Amino acid sequence: MLTKTKIYLSSPHMGGTEQKFVNEAFSTNWIAPLGPNVNGFENDIKQYIGGEKYVAALSSGTAAIHLALQLLGVGQGDEVICQSFTFSASANPIIYQGATPVFVDSETDTWNMSPELLEIAIQDRIQKYKKPKAIIAVHLYGMPYKAKEINAVAKKYDIPVVEDSAEALGSTYFGTYCGALADMGIFSFNGNKIITTSGGGALVVNTEEEKEKAVFLSTQARDNAPHYEHSSIGFNYRMSNVLAGIGRGQMEVLNDRVTARRQNFEFYKKHLSNIEGISFLDEPENVYSNRWITCITTRSYEAREQIRLALLEEDIESRPLWKPMHMQPVFKNSVHFTNGVSEDLFNRGLCLPSGSNLTQDDLDRILSTILKTPNL
Repeated sequence: MLTKTKIYLSSPHMGGTEQKFVNEAFSTNWIAPLGPNVNGFENDIKQYIGGEKYVAALSSGTAAIHLALQLLGVGQGDEVICQSFTFSASANPIIYQGATPVFVDSETDTWNMSPELLEIAIQDRIQKYKKPKAIIAVHLYGMPYKAKEINAVAKKYDIPVVEDSAEALGSTYFGTYCGALADMGIFSFNGNKIITTSGGGALVVNTEEEKEKAVFLSTQARDNAPHYEHSSIGFNYRMSNVLAGIGRGQMEVLNDRVTARRQNFEFYKKHLSNIEGISFLDEPENVYSNRWITCITTRSYEAREQIRLALLEEDIESRPLWKPMHMQPVFKNSVHFTNGVSEDLFNRGLCLPSGSNLTQDDLDRILSTILKTPNL
């Protein structure tokens, strides 16, 4: 019987000042999806990632990817290349647009999209069908993908890149913040992310015009008229002023959250990396990961499951690495370019509890449970 306090994989962590912004929204009656907190939150993100981009606060990271594809003109019959090793929200908006996903496998340095396979995929699609309309690359678990190489391939074939930074707020690549490395970027502020707005996301674009178009589409595409006039299909995707208030408070502690997550990683690595068969993903040169989730790889599927089930028995949440999209039943008929990397990682990899609110007692309990697992 489970009696100990449950340890979650990645739970929300409030900083204390969120309530101030939320109370302000209530006291001024700015409850709708517009208001000073929305504007302030957008500016907070804009300044954090360098001040050169434009940010639209939305209802989710998924909505942000969907609007990015809208702005890029992706539609019925188009193809979009997407990293296979990711959460389904990276790929689902391609289907929303009536387009077709083409999945590309990972490389071993970052576990993200392989630039070599990406070029092979583009060349194949040009030869067999037509040039893909966009590329969705993902900074998995907060580890930046090889943006220079991906961007170089994309530029060679004149294909825009959507940078899925849902898990990478606070990570940097050659000194530039993730979310500001491509034609368009997205963030997620879901409850399990490094900061949260309960539910929410953001789209990062290069121009004010693109932001205005995103906001227009996210508020049901209402034309400028005294009555309700619509010449475009829109969506209910704008973030509310209340949730943006939570985000403003969370932004004040973002750097502390990154520090805490990185400390979790260092704790696990210090105590587990000497065990034969357990390994960690190190940062390549000029890469700084927020270490949103600490992941390990084990020697086998059986070893991974032994650890996962031992943790579960102690009411400690862990989870296998993402099941690649090309292995998902819903995408079983999709074109994919694979090398076995993501499938192997899925079979042998495990996400460990990584919340910024983990105590030392929590970490010691997790470690003790893992070390007691037989036949490591």
